[in-house]
Amino acid sequence: QLQLVESGGGLVQPGGSLRLSCVASGFTLDYYAIGWLRQAPGQERKGVSCISSSDGSTYYADSVKGRFTISRDNAKNTVYLQMNSLKFEDTAVYYCVAVTDWTTVQEICRMPEYEYEYWGQGTQVTVSS
Repeated sequence: QLQLVESGGGLVQPGGSLRLSCVASGFTLDYYAIGWLRQAPGQERKGVSCISSSDGSTYYADSVKGRFTISRDNAKNTVYLQMNSLKFEDTAVYYCVAVTDWTTVQEICRMPEYEYEYWGQGTQVTVSS
């Protein structure tokens, strides 16, 4: 079936790193913008980082700029989120989403959730000492 499969979450100490992966199954991500959203305990889901399908344009929430890097490998049908210098406030469930690329990457990362066409199952990232 058509789905996104996430991996890479876990428990990490402050200052540590994790790399999240999201692999498309049953379809190609070539024509989709890809985003990472996260939901911290008691908080709304928010866009963390998004990447376009074509020119490689990226968006990062202010809270993760300089620490997180989004990338994609269309040959592997995979998107990655490299997370460095992790902080307590990065603790959240992280979701990979895909949507047909039709607008700016900034707008894609802030669009209503019903606009997203595919979702990963979510992966827990816990930053704790």
